[in-house]
Amino acid sequence: MNSDAVLLLETVNFAAEKHRNQRRKDPEETPYINHPIGVARILSHEGGVIDIEVLQAALLHDTVEDTDTSLAELEATFGTIVARIVEEVTDDKSLPKHERKRQQVEHAAHCSCQAKLVKLADKLYNLRDLNRSTPVGWTAERVQEYFVWAREVVRGLRGTNSVLEQKLEELFRQRGVQL
Repeated sequence: MNSDAVLLLETVNFAAEKHRNQRRKDPEETPYINHPIGVARILSHEGGVIDIEVLQAALLHDTVEDTDTSLAELEATFGTIVARIVEEVTDDKSLPKHERKRQQVEHAAHCSCQAKLVKLADKLYNLRDLNRSTPVGWTAERVQEYFVWAREVVRGLRGTNSVLEQKLEELFRQRGVQL
């Protein structure tokens, strides 16, 4: 087995362990690990991304935000680059939700290209998921508001990956949200 495959399997295993008791908010309560795996798959299969550190960061992108994982642990286990990318896409959970959302919009344009790739794929996965199944407790209005907010984040990520950006543009167009 080549070293990239070994690295990805180690990363998937780490993320699966960290997210093992978490579920998505859809009515089916999908295992949470499906999300980071799906984000990495979008990058590789649709975005043509082969940068191993970007793929690892995609698999790990919610570990610091949503589990007991620290950036120091990620750096010790996966290296400085992967930890930095994850840090760039991690929200500060000590802030109120509206402030975290505002900061995502504000910081998007200033992220590294690697972090922008993860953010693009994350938004694409989440928007597709919202189209597939409305989270428990969400109204149609809240779903539409998420699309509008995601558009603002994606505007700051433009010029990163034309394929992913076109797929996002199509989702926004279908919702009547102009990019």
